[in-house]
Amino acid sequence: MAMRPSSSRLLVAAIAIVASVAAALGGVGATPETTCRAAAATDRRVDYEFCVSRLSQHHDSPDADTWGLAKVAADVGVLIAGNGVYDIKGMLAGKQRIPSGPKARAPLERCEALYDRMGSAFAEAYDGIDRRDYAAGKEKALEAASLARRCGDAFARAGVVPSPLAKQGADSVQMAIVCTAITNLIK
Repeated sequence: MAMRPSSSRLLVAAIAIVASVAAALGGVGATPETTCRAAAATDRRVDYEFCVSRLSQHHDSPDADTWGLAKVAADVGVLIAGNGVYDIKGMLAGKQRIPSGPKARAPLERCEALYDRMGSAFAEAYDGIDRRDYAAGKEKALEAASLARRCGDAFARAGVVPSPLAKQGADSVQMAIVCTAITNLIK
């Protein structure tokens, strides 16, 4: 059965409305590359390559819109913090060499608690973003970055420079920045 001209115009208009609503919700074109590019354009602290690399590795990224990628960023933060705790436990148990020797033990013990709290802060950022309480999500991401910095400060006070957790700390801070910048993109 052939469509009448008025029916086809209605169909085209309906498709256009659905497409514009989807675009307004951030679902169209939201890839790690486009989202990280937009985040880096709005916040110069965002490392585009880091952002794309970390978000692209996450299993939820292929189907995520901007809102979903903000949650992915928070979830990646949880993973980074968890890996930091794992590394710390390995160093404290003697399974991994502590690069700075015995004077790093106290800061490692302090950082174990800080990284555990950091993982919780990123998880709370995820929850805030998930319930669309973006201010709470961003606040928790900033808290996670602060905890990473406090760990670095603990090593500096102990005279352990560079920190054996410098990479994990830098990655945690960068992921908090990425999470916040992407959350700021959500319309």
